[in-house]
Amino acid sequence: MQSIVSKGKSVKEAVHLGLELMEVKKNEVSIEIIQYGTKGFFGIGGKNAVVKLSKQESNTTSRQSKTNSIDYYKTMEHLVDDLPFEQSSVFEGYPIDYAIDVSQKEMTEQELEGKAWVTDGTIYVKDSETQYPIVEIGKGVQLFKNNQMVKEKKTIVSEKDALEITLEDEQQDTRWNITIDQHKLNVLLEVNPGHTITRKLQDVEPNQQIELTVDEHKETINTLTYEDIRNKMETLRITYGINQNEIRKALETNVPSSYEIATGSKAKPGVDGRIELMVEVDTKNGLIEDDAGKVDFRELKMIPTVEEGQIIAIIHPPIPGESGTTVTNEPLPAKKTHPIVLKSEIGVTVVEDNIIATTAGRPFVEQRGPFIKASVIPKLVHNGNVDISSGNIRFNGDIEIRGEVEENMIVEGGGDIIIYKSASDATITTSKSIITYGNVTGSELSAGKSNMLITELGHLLGIIQIQVEKMISFIKQLSQSPAFKSSDFSRGGLNPLIHILLEKKFNSFLPLAKKYVEVTRKGEEYLEEEDWRKVATSLQQIFLTLSNQTTSLEQLKILSRKMKELHEYSKTPIEPDSYITISNALNSSLYCSGNILIIGQGCVNTKVHSGGQLKITGSVRGGEVYGRQGAEIKESGSNSGTKTVIAVPSDQKIRIGRAFEGTVLKIGHIQHIVKENRNNITARINSEGKIVFE
Repeated sequence: MQSIVSKGKSVKEAVHLGLELMEVKKNEVSIEIIQYGTKGFFGIGGKNAVVKLSKQESNTTSRQSKTNSIDYYKTMEHLVDDLPFEQSSVFEGYPIDYAIDVSQKEMTEQELEGKAWVTDGTIYVKDSETQYPIVEIGKGVQLFKNNQMVKEKKTIVSEKDALEITLEDEQQDTRWNITIDQHKLNVLLEVNPGHTITRKLQDVEPNQQIELTVDEHKETINTLTYEDIRNKMETLRITYGINQNEIRKALETNVPSSYEIATGSKAKPGVDGRIELMVEVDTKNGLIEDDAGKVDFRELKMIPTVEEGQIIAIIHPPIPGESGTTVTNEPLPAKKTHPIVLKSEIGVTVVEDNIIATTAGRPFVEQRGPFIKASVIPKLVHNGNVDISSGNIRFNGDIEIRGEVEENMIVEGGGDIIIYKSASDATITTSKSIITYGNVTGSELSAGKSNMLITELGHLLGIIQIQVEKMISFIKQLSQSPAFKSSDFSRGGLNPLIHILLEKKFNSFLPLAKKYVEVTRKGEEYLEEEDWRKVATSLQQIFLTLSNQTTSLEQLKILSRKMKELHEYSKTPIEPDSYITISNALNSSLYCSGNILIIGQGCVNTKVHSGGQLKITGSVRGGEVYGRQGAEIKESGSNSGTKTVIAVPSDQKIRIGRAFEGTVLKIGHIQHIVKENRNNITARINSEGKIVFE
């Protein structure tokens, strides 16, 4: 037989709940009343009715039980409310969910005196002649005593007080925000759902001091509506690329989330004009290490050549990009594309976008951004030594020297210079690259000097141009004042005002301008573009001399624009860049706008300046070496403590296989001296501006 114990406020309710739990009808169970429900005194000690329901085993028993239970139930139903006594029993073995605690001692009216209690959300008080109950008000509870809200944490109450309790439920609406990125391509909706907190007053047993506490139920709610989002998007004029699926997710979320509810279309970039090389134009490094680290001096890469009429390269026009659309339905123009700007020099011509050789020789193509120089360079082969009998060699093309370059001799070329043997106390200069197979002693080698010159001049112009722009701004401000309009400045030019500004506001300007003019004059033969010299002339006339020539504001603006153009031009990388590749160097100077590679024993007491990467597979003993794009050296310094300086800019690293004590490491303006012999050094500047070792 299956049975269950059920409880309720009355026998009828207990029976009804039991039948629902067993999922049976009344005629299918027998009902035993275990305890009648009682109200107790002042709402304290009241008992629930308890019944036991048992499922019938047979039809006969069921019919008999039905008759008995119905008659018994009808009789008891009329009597239950009038019974002042209460039943008590112990229900061992019944399920705990349906059993009741009948062991609670009912408190008498005398025991309640001087106490307060809470039952079913109502506060009760029983006075006493000796003490008053104290009520402490907990969080989320408001107690009104005699229609006045109690503001203190604790209060004394009595039966005479009219007490009312209200609970503070809370609701926080959903917080949300819509933002558009600066390019108007993405709309982000951030949603932080709100919540509700409902509170129920807890029952409190009678006591002289009680605390009003609550049970809290927190429920997350999302009060954001589609109308809210739509109205905000209308305010922001968002009409393009709306993602309804993401909006729907945002309306349904119960956790803080972000949604991209609209996306514009990016502009598709075009392709700048370019050239397609049809022949090999680069001269490879002539010194190559084998697997054992040795150099085979016989492995000479030949300089490429072309025949008359041969196509060197094909010019391809730019391909325009495609415009995009912002989320506010505005067109987003594609970045402007640029055509190739070709400067054809000796030995080439252009026919229907084809760069064609007009003479036989070595093809040369140099690119700096969209600017292209193309030429066919002749080649000079000198079979002996460069000495007193041959004289100095100056040739605007490639130079190949099969012998040595002796003391006090000069070799200047417009292309690559290859020297098969040594160079002693010589000067070797070219705008391209230098390769030597013998030792370099007491000599000065300079490759890519025009590029180094342009880099230096561009750096100076960058600083000068900023100051000229500030001068223009000052002059514009002064031109609005009555004193300026009534003076001779407006009629006789700005020269007097410029000199006043130079004296009062721009003390560092004149030294910079003088240096630019001096560097331009010294390197004039290496500057192919006339604009560098024109800027030097303008700086000389306007700022460095006292002349009767008048200067207008428009002239200053034109000068400023030209300096800015040249500054940007100087920052554009060159393809291909120059390089120097040699075996060994002693008491020499090496300058190159590109990489420098020293293969062999290394260099001694030599000054090396590389505008690219510096790599020395041997040792550096004495002197100073610099690598603009980092330095990699096998060994530095010596046991004798000869001062050896390895330098790079602040954004690069120094790598040394073995550094002897006394080696000086310079990274930017920070210097570190190696205190003891160290192996496998990798040095750099950290975020605090200090040299650290990896």
